[in-house]
Amino acid sequence: MTPRLTALLLASAASLAQAQPTIEACNGADATVLHGAAPQDARAVWLDRGHATWPGMSGGSFKLYHSTTAQVIAARGAAVAGADGALTLDVSTAPTAARFKYLADGVTLAVRPADAGKLPALHQQQLMLVQEDADGKVLNATLLQAAGALDDLYAGAAKLDDLGVHVAKTRTAMRLWAPTAQNVAVCTYDSGDGPARTITPMQRDAASGSWHASMAGDLSGSYYKYIVDVFAPSAGVVRNLVTDPYSISLTTDSKRSYIASLDAAALKPAGWSSTPVPATVKAQTDMTVYELHVRDFSINDATVPEAHRGKYLAFTDSGSNGMKHLAALAKAGMTDIHLLPVYDIGSVPEQGCTVPKPSGAPDSEAQQALVKQTAETDCFNWGYDPFHYNAPEGSYATDAADGARRIIEFRQMVQALHRSGLRVGMDVVYNHTFRAGQHEKSVLDRIVPGYYHRLNASGAIEQSTCCANTATENLMMGKLMDDTAVNWVRHYQIDSFRFDLMGHQPRAAMEQLQAQVDRATGRHINLIGEGWNFGEVANGARFVQASQLSLNGSGIGAFSDRARDAVRGGAASDSGETLVSARGFINGGANASNADMVRVGLAGSVRDYPLTTHTGQVRKLEAIDYGGQPAGYASAPGETVNYVENHDNQTLFDINVFRLPPDTPSAERARVQVLGAAINAFSQGVAYFHAGLDTLRSKSLDRDSFNSGDWFNRIDWSYQDNYFGIGLPPFDANGKDYALIKPLLANGAIKPTPADIAFTRDAFRDLLKIRASSTLFRLRTAGEIRQRLHFYDSGAQLIGAHLDGRGYAGAAFKGISYFINVDTVAHSVSLAEEKGKTYHLHPAHTSDKRVAAAKYERATGTFTIPPRSAVAFVE
Repeated sequence: MTPRLTALLLASAASLAQAQPTIEACNGADATVLHGAAPQDARAVWLDRGHATWPGMSGGSFKLYHSTTAQVIAARGAAVAGADGALTLDVSTAPTAARFKYLADGVTLAVRPADAGKLPALHQQQLMLVQEDADGKVLNATLLQAAGALDDLYAGAAKLDDLGVHVAKTRTAMRLWAPTAQNVAVCTYDSGDGPARTITPMQRDAASGSWHASMAGDLSGSYYKYIVDVFAPSAGVVRNLVTDPYSISLTTDSKRSYIASLDAAALKPAGWSSTPVPATVKAQTDMTVYELHVRDFSINDATVPEAHRGKYLAFTDSGSNGMKHLAALAKAGMTDIHLLPVYDIGSVPEQGCTVPKPSGAPDSEAQQALVKQTAETDCFNWGYDPFHYNAPEGSYATDAADGARRIIEFRQMVQALHRSGLRVGMDVVYNHTFRAGQHEKSVLDRIVPGYYHRLNASGAIEQSTCCANTATENLMMGKLMDDTAVNWVRHYQIDSFRFDLMGHQPRAAMEQLQAQVDRATGRHINLIGEGWNFGEVANGARFVQASQLSLNGSGIGAFSDRARDAVRGGAASDSGETLVSARGFINGGANASNADMVRVGLAGSVRDYPLTTHTGQVRKLEAIDYGGQPAGYASAPGETVNYVENHDNQTLFDINVFRLPPDTPSAERARVQVLGAAINAFSQGVAYFHAGLDTLRSKSLDRDSFNSGDWFNRIDWSYQDNYFGIGLPPFDANGKDYALIKPLLANGAIKPTPADIAFTRDAFRDLLKIRASSTLFRLRTAGEIRQRLHFYDSGAQLIGAHLDGRGYAGAAFKGISYFINVDTVAHSVSLAEEKGKTYHLHPAHTSDKRVAAAKYERATGTFTIPPRSAVAFVE
């Protein structure tokens, strides 16, 4: 590049940076195209600040054209037009870093040393990589994926500790990471819906790529937005009016970010700083978790004041049926409430949302039709739709328009749960965002287009998680995950996290987050998540994943599908006749093979546990096949999360409706439910239960109730109804199975009585008490499981095991023998090794009269277990 061209480039960039928006832009459209450009693929990838690769290409002459106004035209067979200038790139033999191992082979290109200093300014423009022939005509052209270069150029941004808004007595400061922006300003507003009061240009920090501004005075209680002028591959140079990715709160429907300090006394409930966290979890295996949705918890509870129903504040109503239920669980041994997403979500209107009131026959289509009509405007969604990761969701606050209310009320919820003896966990979704690109509810991608999301070979955003996949392997997306998690543990006293689709994140990123949250709190924050292995990252294609098979040794827990599928039968994707025929261990399909897989779960799915299988062979769990994978995947029991039901898929009651014979008495259905809960309670590892498992919760056979409204998701804490038979579930996820579902819903004999619900509730609490009574159900290490857990040779329909408590802290008993009989008749087993001992029923067995009939005969070592019963004997 000639000196004159370099000067023109710098002058052009400087003049554009000085083109400040006026205050009218603060009140204008969310996005304005300043210089339009047609969307184009980004098939080339920056590897670092000085190297790029173009998969599938080889040889030729390559130039990097740039334009501050996105006017580059690279038509095949013609010379490039509209560019401000170009750099010549040289073919290089530099090796591709492991980070980019997933890329196909192609040509690697290097920026010439003399041009290296120009790259930061060029990344604020449209960059087009062009392959030319000897005459300078275009052979091929593409945009470039920029994350590799930005992470190298602005590595120092990882150390920024003041992103977002920061309030002091005399100044209010904002900082935004926007390295590719040409210009950034901040708008302030006195209210959530009034006109802008000021617009302030922000200054760019060349070292970090961030922009900052400082304004006089404490602006707490005001609101703000950023104006970002930036090149977006989908549109050209755009002016985006956008909220802060680091927003600590917002106004209604997240239209504006809120200015405040989370340390302000006015935002803290009375006693906030002195309310202790329950000291119930000494090791990860002590966690016994109840997964709960904020709205589900109280929207149907008439004992909650109307203004609090479906809100954070419902947890402060200690006399409500719902809070009495949670308090009873805590007393029995439940340690954690895990809340489905409570960060700011994009799928629920925060004002004016609708509440449909369906009615109809048990097998009618009318209910789901009405719910479907309002699905996008009603007050319900699971919330796996991240909008702002750092701020509480506004629809759960009593006043979404007031940025302070959601902060205070969220804290009041946490405080109330802590006072009830329950720790609080959050379900977090860092694997995707609600929207991307230039959508009005896209935040990250409208500030640094193309950076925060994982891109495919053509530069489009990967969608394997359902939505716009994020790229936590990129420096600042990983930092956003860390920083927002630290915010929740530091300012909201969150005790644990459940990571949605955690396998889409690098193990290294998860381990870094673990270190960050522990350091921020001075205590261990428990991390668990879904370690499923699929999509563009599957089998370590891009990095070592935080997946089941890759997390061993990390101490981070991954949900286990091993025992889940063996207990329930089939798989999550079952439909048609398989819904009936794929029976599991508890609902009529008990056999030697799935009994072995249940034992895998009972042993915590640890890799090196030696199990005597039904064939008589002794095999380590990692050597037992589970659908082509090792059944044992964990190095320690705390890395396994056991469950038989959660928010996903049919509830346990509903799957049993399909798989138990239709004439199964409702009281027996309740017993089958308890069997599933017992297997979870007796398993080594983290015990995870879905809210309502203990009250026979039904969603009227809905397999995916994420957007099925209150009607299909409600819970009855008065224990009168489980909501089976409230209409056909929504057609989208269930319609193909309506012919199978309709006669089941119409069968009134399936619906449980209040007595059945009460039995399940009380028997479940007995199980919690049994698990809480002894550390033998919560062994800390794989070595302790090998040493202390022994399975009896007891057949395919009766699983029995012994836990050796001798010399073990917290064991409470010399030994525990437990049995799970899934048969419809009693089973007896004589065990020579148990002769002459002094077993008696565990004292927590108080609710089940059938269990009271279980026997142990000392002279013969014979245990007799009643039908469909789970029994613990203690010595």
